Amino acid sequence: MHSGVEATAYLVNESRARRPDLSQDPFAGAWIPDQERPAVRGLWNKYAEVTYEHDDLVVSLRGRYIADTLAAQLRKDPDTVLVSCGAGFSSYPWLLPFAAALEADLPVMAEAKRDRAAELTAAGVLPERDVRHLPVDLNDAAARAELSSLVREWADGRPVAYVAEGVVFYLPARTARAVTTLGATFGTCAVSAVSYWPAASAGSQVLADQRDWFRSRSVPEEASFLTHDELVTLFGTEIEDRGPEDLQRRYLDRVIVSEAGLIPEYVAVAWT
Repeated sequence: MHSGVEATAYLVNESRARRPDLSQDPFAGAWIPDQERPAVRGLWNKYAEVTYEHDDLVVSLRGRYIADTLAAQLRKDPDTVLVSCGAGFSSYPWLLPFAAALEADLPVMAEAKRDRAAELTAAGVLPERDVRHLPVDLNDAAARAELSSLVREWADGRPVAYVAEGVVFYLPARTARAVTTLGATFGTCAVSAVSYWPAASAGSQVLADQRDWFRSRSVPEEASFLTHDELVTLFGTEIEDRGPEDLQRRYLDRVIVSEAGLIPEYVAVAWT
């Protein structure tokens, strides 16, 4: 079984696959290769024991909200293209009819995603899509600048939907802020959807338990936090800001698990 970021990416897909009613992602489980499924299932169960048992709820809700946001942008302009940083094994380019998509991630993840997407497309599991998988270290300012230049050329004037999901809190503070607003450097960004941990949750017991688990899996345990006001300043506009309780009300009509018992992941959406 993998360690590091690939392990967390598989956990995300296991979580989404466990709650298809919420995630609305029929491809979530398919990203996990058959030979890895028992190990991923066991890893998820261990993570639930050490950290919390509701990752399926949190991850499925955030993914559903981001997918709904992207769908809203496509209704506004069907020529929109998608750029996703820290894409992991997310399914957005295959769930929604983007004209094209560019997914940026660490080299090991970009390669794994490209190869698995090719396998699933050849098997008829995924629909044919124009998706480019780009290896990028988001900690490298020069690499981010090169990515922005590439996106401007690749988008060729088309509106861009930018997603940074499940990544900025694993980056140093300065890099986290740069990645949060990276879409603004693309020139034609129409909407940005970025998930983050609010500064008020820095003392969360669930996050403390997660750090313990990270130490055992070679995942960086340092975290960056943001505030709503800081995000408004960074984006230069008002934002839609939804936490796990907000999303439960939106998709379940009630709060079944309080935020105190969850990873406090919020999603900020900025329309431009």
